[in-house]
Amino acid sequence: MRLFSFLMANLDGNDEPAWLERVRSEGAVPLCDPDNCSNGWASPLGDSFKVRGPDYFTTRVKVPAGEYLLKPLGFDWVKGPTKLSELLNNPNHRVRKVLQEEFPAGGEPFVWAFNLQVPSKENFSAIAYFVSMSSFPEGSLVDQFLKGDNNFRISRLKMIANIVKGPWIVKKAVGEQAICIIGRALSCKYSQGDNFIEVDIDIASSMVANAIVHLAFGYITTLTVDLAFLIESQTESELPERILGAFRFSELNPASARPIEMLSYGSLGMQSSLSMRLWKSIGSFILPGTQENSSGSGSGSLHTNGIIDDQTKEDKESSSDSGSSHVNEKSKEETSKCTQENSSDSGSLHAKGIIDDETKEDTESSSDSGSSRVNEKSKADTIK
Repeated sequence: MRLFSFLMANLDGNDEPAWLERVRSEGAVPLCDPDNCSNGWASPLGDSFKVRGPDYFTTRVKVPAGEYLLKPLGFDWVKGPTKLSELLNNPNHRVRKVLQEEFPAGGEPFVWAFNLQVPSKENFSAIAYFVSMSSFPEGSLVDQFLKGDNNFRISRLKMIANIVKGPWIVKKAVGEQAICIIGRALSCKYSQGDNFIEVDIDIASSMVANAIVHLAFGYITTLTVDLAFLIESQTESELPERILGAFRFSELNPASARPIEMLSYGSLGMQSSLSMRLWKSIGSFILPGTQENSSGSGSGSLHTNGIIDDQTKEDKESSSDSGSSHVNEKSKEETSKCTQENSSDSGSLHAKGIIDDETKEDTESSSDSGSSRVNEKSKADTIK
């Protein structure tokens, strides 16, 4: 039985755990039928995505993805006073609270969260949650991802984006299908606990992605987009690829986004954030330059917890000791891994310098030497 048919057949909660239905229903926007969804989210059929088939490295043939590895758990359309990240680290998060209440003795199912941080003044986030009801085999690709380091995750986590419905200008900018090795195109933060993993995806970290999303956001109330997440197969033994989970957001209304204070975080999260900002300000006054000179996990931790605001980040990046940060950002842009496999509009992202030589091998319609020259020029302009 197809995933969505199974999901919709059990919306009354009779055949699925009550906690699962509770998480799905408590978000800011409702769960909808994929074919009739306005200002809501849905679970599209797996076969709407194409993934690397069992003989891909020989034939370059992609196949319908089939059923997902994970079950759709919920969706949040939220906004906050700062960029929202590491949400599941907070025990008062609505998903964690439901699971803690349902499994007081432990044994909670494993939750995956993909947090798309939308570049905007109001710090919107679109967060998709998935759940695994059983563990994955030891040594499997999913097991390797969960136990691996960030280098492994950066090189493997892939996103497929399908523009199902939207204005011509957005489809032209994105292409009807875009495929991206997320960690090489965008800055990602991985947060992991005993029963969850969260990936915070900073769209603003890429100049090209930032521009495209700003364009698309102006049409968000008319857009329907399918997003799928998977771990890329890079050897024969790892084929065929399997999608972890996918979701559809359709015609989202920015006014429907729920302020983060309403997610039952309580006073702890907000007061902690305010306190940290206060102490950071005092510290900067007493010991000027301390924060700027703190490279690595210290300052990164503050930023990924949403404590450092955008202005502070700009000040930090302008510091003479932040050269390594600039080098890292340039490196990410140079090694950007977004592509549009099997898309007739692949030239749109080629011209923006997003596709590099390795991922171009997966593109069914190859670019000519002229587009390659545009690609190289665009990369140089971006770095400048």
